[in-house]
Formats: sequence, structure tokens, C-alpha cells
Amino acid sequence: MTTADTLNPRLAEIVEDFNAMPGKERLQLLLEFSDDLPALPERYAGHRDLLEQVPECQSPLFLAVEVAPDDTVHLFFDAPPEAPTTRGFAGILQTGLDGLPADEVLATPGEFTSQLGLNDLVSPLRLRGMAAMLARIKRQIRERRAA
Repeated sequence: MTTADTLNPRLAEIVEDFNAMPGKERLQLLLEFSDDLPALPERYAGHRDLLEQVPECQSPLFLAVEVAPDDTVHLFFDAPPEAPTTRGFAGILQTGLDGLPADEVLATPGEFTSQLGLNDLVSPLRLRGMAAMLARIKRQIRERRAA
């Protein structure tokens, strides 16, 4: 079984979309995810103290995770517009994981980022930043469930 086989259908489709494109066009797709990243809801906007910073990202990125009573996960990200790669990675995670049951998010393999075909286009530090975002999301889910 490959990593792609263990992804939820939304993330698997995102991986397929990236792999269907030639190299440089993958960067354009990443920018589209950056542009599509939703703004923070009012309860988080201007309240970075309610968000967790992901210092592994080369640009400032903050995130918050909510787990609804029905165990549905909701993700919120804050990254500056001048950080399109970081915003793009956040957009991929938001599109691929937001609204899923917590168990599905927790089952997402950390190495799925290597399946996007961006290894030759983005620095390893940036890819580690995306993996760190996912790790923090999973940790926050576990914490919220334990509370």
C-alpha cells in the first residue's frame, strides 16, 4: 500500500492533480491554493494569541484547530500574502482536511507531502514546514479530544 492509498479522497485528488502537471505548473497550482486560503474568521482575526505558530515554516504561519462535538475538524490558518508557498501548503491542508472526522485527519501520513511532486521545486525546509503544520494539527486534535 502506498501513501496515496492511505489518503482521504480529497487529499488523494490533490496529490493526483499535482502529479498530473509538469514541474513548473505545479508551482502555479500551489499558488492557486495560496490564493484560495480562506481568511481567518472574526474570532481569530487579530488574535494571534489564540493561534499556534509553526516556527518550522520559513514564513510566519499560525494555525488553530477546532474539533466540533461531532468530532469534525475545522482548520484555520494565518500566513501573510507575501508568503505564497507557505500559504499554498496551508491551503492544501485546509482543502484536504477541513471538515473531516478527526480520525481521518489523524490517519493522514506525515510523509504525504513528498507525494506532491514538489521536491525539486521547493526547498526541503519548506516541505518540512508543511509536515510540521500537519504534525501540529494532529497534536491539537489529540489535545482537544483529551480535554
